Amino acid sequence: METFDAIIIGSGQAGNPLLHDLAEAGWTVAMIEREHAGGTCINEGCTPTKTLIASSQAMHEIRRAKELGINVGSIEIDFPKIIARKDEIVRSWSESGKRRTEQTKNATLVWGEASFVDANTIRVEGRAGSANRELRAKYIFINTGGRPAPAKFEGANEIGILDSTSVMNLKSPEHLAIIGGGYVALEFGQFFRRLGSRVTVLEMATEFLKHEDRDMADAIQNVLTEEGIEILLDREVKSANKNGNRIQLVTSGPAVTATHVLYAAGRVPNTEALHLERAGIATNERGYIAVNDRLETNVPNVFALGDVNGGPAFTHISYDDYRIVRDNVLHGANRTTQGRLVPYTMFIDPQFSRVGLSEADAIKQNIPHRVAKMPMSHVARASETGNKTGLLKAIVAPDDKILGAAIFGAEGGEILSMIEIAMCGGLTAHDLTEMIFVHPNYSEGLNTLFAEGLTA
Repeated sequence: METFDAIIIGSGQAGNPLLHDLAEAGWTVAMIEREHAGGTCINEGCTPTKTLIASSQAMHEIRRAKELGINVGSIEIDFPKIIARKDEIVRSWSESGKRRTEQTKNATLVWGEASFVDANTIRVEGRAGSANRELRAKYIFINTGGRPAPAKFEGANEIGILDSTSVMNLKSPEHLAIIGGGYVALEFGQFFRRLGSRVTVLEMATEFLKHEDRDMADAIQNVLTEEGIEILLDREVKSANKNGNRIQLVTSGPAVTATHVLYAAGRVPNTEALHLERAGIATNERGYIAVNDRLETNVPNVFALGDVNGGPAFTHISYDDYRIVRDNVLHGANRTTQGRLVPYTMFIDPQFSRVGLSEADAIKQNIPHRVAKMPMSHVARASETGNKTGLLKAIVAPDDKILGAAIFGAEGGEILSMIEIAMCGGLTAHDLTEMIFVHPNYSEGLNTLFAEGLTA
């Protein structure tokens, strides 16, 4: 039996920084990782997908260069190089994180599959050639994340179905059918469409991006449709069969035939191998580890951080989970998840980003509000760069407090971040109207949004 002050299961975006802070505070810490350093974000999520998207965005800019007076000759897509670039960036980040952990005083990196023996003891089944180990600690932090949900319709296992990890090594599909209409589906859909593939998105819901305001969702749908992405709503996939290099999807509407199928309809938590029941750790109805607003499980000194606890599945939320736990455990604080803003960005082009209340939220909750809205074409920088597509929108309380915002446009995530800073700092819509921004910058559009786009 090896004894530590703390055990962290999973080296994701909450576990990694927590390890370093605990170790620097003099705690002995064991980090257990079964696959690769850095977790989903670095290896299978943000880093590789946004690297790929950069390539397709470059292709799009080349195609539209003629609008800016630049004539370009023939274009050649080097898919192997695109994928190799992605792999190298992922390898570099993952290896860097691994080295830093190995070099951290008081930290021990353990490779293998972790499972609970009891509330304070973890068994590690070592990777090939490594011995099994048992570790014990007063504090245990679970940061095992999630993975793509499996497709369960008839024939799914026989057609070579892709998920959000395996699709990143797909080279130039002729026709990609994507099951699901969320962020993963749309980002990959635009990526492959811009690099020459035919793309069909099958969404079970009757509304596109049903959790967003209709004006925003319609604007996004129009852009993707104009780029040639076929979006089919109210389409549940019933079964699939393969004939040669063609896959037929039998749906609640007409059948869809494609060469490849990506299933992008949700994620599930990585909890099965942990044997949580041995420690008495409770899960919710979806299998996620149940936590309170301090990210504590029902078992004393056992915490769950990041995607595995069923909160918003974003890297920046995992990182904020780490900050909450760090301050509470190391510094005796009483930080909670209550009231924290949850910004997010869909990295289609142009970007869509939102924080706080939507207009639909305000109406549903009967919150008095005004709406500030204007097209991206009213931003000088957008006209100058040829990026006029999109919409800016904010929800404002009668006392001028900003309740939420959504940006669909070039650098939408960066613009939204400025609004979020204003919200956190208590700045009002009037304050942003009077703010001096650099001209000509995209952020300068906030002057106009709140000065001229705000309803009475």
